[in-house]
Amino acid sequence: MRGLVLICGQHAPELPEADDVRTERLPARPGKAAVDPLLVGEEAGHLMVAGTDADLAAVLLRLLRKEKIATTKVGYIPAEPRSAVAGLWGLPTDPLRALALAWGGEVDPVPLIRDDSGGVLAGRGVIGPVRGVGYCDDQRALRGGARRIEVEPDVEAGLVARITRGTLLRRSSTFAGRAFELGCLPTTPILDGVPFSRTVNRWTWYRHTEDLRLIRTG
Repeated sequence: MRGLVLICGQHAPELPEADDVRTERLPARPGKAAVDPLLVGEEAGHLMVAGTDADLAAVLLRLLRKEKIATTKVGYIPAEPRSAVAGLWGLPTDPLRALALAWGGEVDPVPLIRDDSGGVLAGRGVIGPVRGVGYCDDQRALRGGARRIEVEPDVEAGLVARITRGTLLRRSSTFAGRAFELGCLPTTPILDGVPFSRTVNRWTWYRHTEDLRLIRTG
């Protein structure tokens, strides 16, 4: 076997099977019990994840927990045409083209973003409306109210935070750095399209010390 395809959830695209690729069907946003037993053997060194951005984040979290980020190359077959991960890294959203790239492409590392609640952000995190104080590294990015805060990985800096203020007359500011930290009135972050399990009054996203070995060049 030369690779392992993880098809996550009911909305994952249908993919053709290949003789030298192992395929496993998993639930949406699979956890430890579903993923960890598969992260053994030669084929687990080349993962291809089919599903949503949140499904990809769930698999990346298991790689992080098993200390396999640095030794695993990861391809992604998005289930959604508007996938933030695909948009960020120029990945095809057509399932067959995405599978071909995930199978035969080259690794081009990208930052892996973590949060202080033990999670992983694959594509885009959103908070808002929100009122509080935010910092990107040592630079104050927010004091007061914001309509929306978006955080995404960035190859150069680690991550970027885009803060939109105002209602009728909206204005945006962009900050880049290794980490973004927010203290605020209770709010619920949206992580790769999925609301966090509870409200929080503090939240931090930061770049992991090891990059994700993402397959994204043909």
